[in-house]
Amino acid sequence: MNYIGKILPIEGYYVFLKESMPIDYAKSLTHLYQPLIGLNAVMLYQTLLHELELQHDKTPQTHHTLMNYLNLPLDEIYQARLKLEGIGLLKTYDKKADRSSFYTYVLQIPFAPGDFFRDAMLSQLLYHHLGEDKFNVLKKHYSKAEEELGIEVTAAFTDVFQTFQPSAASSMNSNITQQGPVSEEAGIDFTWMEHMLKQRMIPVKKVLTAPNRKLIKQMMVLYDLAAYEIEKSVLWALTPDNVLAAEEFKAACHDLFKSKHNESAIKLSDISTKEQKQPINSQPATKEEQLIFELENMSPKQLLEDLSGGNQASGQDMKVIQEVMTSQGLPSPVMNVLIHYVLLQSNMKLSKAYLEKIASHWSRANLKTAKEAMAFALKEKERYQKGTATRQNYRKQTSKEIVPDWFKERKQKQQKPTAKQTGTDQKEQEEIAALLRQFSSKK
Repeated sequence: MNYIGKILPIEGYYVFLKESMPIDYAKSLTHLYQPLIGLNAVMLYQTLLHELELQHDKTPQTHHTLMNYLNLPLDEIYQARLKLEGIGLLKTYDKKADRSSFYTYVLQIPFAPGDFFRDAMLSQLLYHHLGEDKFNVLKKHYSKAEEELGIEVTAAFTDVFQTFQPSAASSMNSNITQQGPVSEEAGIDFTWMEHMLKQRMIPVKKVLTAPNRKLIKQMMVLYDLAAYEIEKSVLWALTPDNVLAAEEFKAACHDLFKSKHNESAIKLSDISTKEQKQPINSQPATKEEQLIFELENMSPKQLLEDLSGGNQASGQDMKVIQEVMTSQGLPSPVMNVLIHYVLLQSNMKLSKAYLEKIASHWSRANLKTAKEAMAFALKEKERYQKGTATRQNYRKQTSKEIVPDWFKERKQKQQKPTAKQTGTDQKEQEEIAALLRQFSSKK
């Protein structure tokens, strides 16, 4: 990706730090974050941190100063800034004022070494970057074994104090911020997985605890797994007591990634090496783009409810969709297009046999997005209509062929049917015609 021109040397910036740095933050940056984001990003973080003492309240620093400090061109500084933002160490704000703009860089506190290894996504990334041996050395050095402290009996605020402002405790909790990289899938809809667990008589609350939900989200982002693949990993990692074993779940996700991509290396890379996603602010221009956007971003359950006027999706329909989706390995957007297509083709009836037949075809076609599925469905429909028209034209041309009179007379003499044969032939023709009409109506 071309980063030139994203920021200008003359543009200014301020630096803010809302909390105090932990004592061992430098160890985290050097040994834990640096393998993930690189030297330039860590240098930029350190430089911004120490500029807090130098900046004046009213006069912002210019990015030309950063270029001199770091001895780097501005496009590489911008790239390092993006890495800090992506890993959760920096928040950036752009403000326009007096025909110019300046940025506000709010530094985020890095994890302490012990907390770093308790974050599933960051620790798993570090494992893949450094290898098992080096990772275990660092983990053993920085992670302290948790002692068995017994049952916590600490009194809560409301157990000790009485106040006329009971909302004060909740307001304190609302100021707590989450550290670490924030994924775009932070709003994952778990209703699909809840339905799957209920069908298997597995206690939902015991499996989908708050830490497990966070772990599932992180592994889904890290390994780029679809919903049905995450379901397989969860079921694989459940113990006989219906407890999600975290390490087995991570291993299952990694195995699925290897089987999909035929590789085992998981490392952070720039977004330039991947397909660019549609900007969040851009709105679909046409009705077709709007439909594709909706099908890409909703669950099959939401689609069924929307198509039924907001009524709740039936358990039977959800069971059919889940079985087809899991057995054929279709991504959620492709499954949405398939549901929409089948309902339109069968007078809003969800036929399992029809659904499975098309799903197996689409699975072999290796469709990944709603746009690909819609294009494939239109192409197949046009090919079918073209084949039907060709057959009809052929029959018309055959019926218009000129047959000599002498051939007709000779044929009539050779094949003079009896009354009984005539009745039998007519009956057979009527039965065949009825079967053809039934077949064509199904098509």
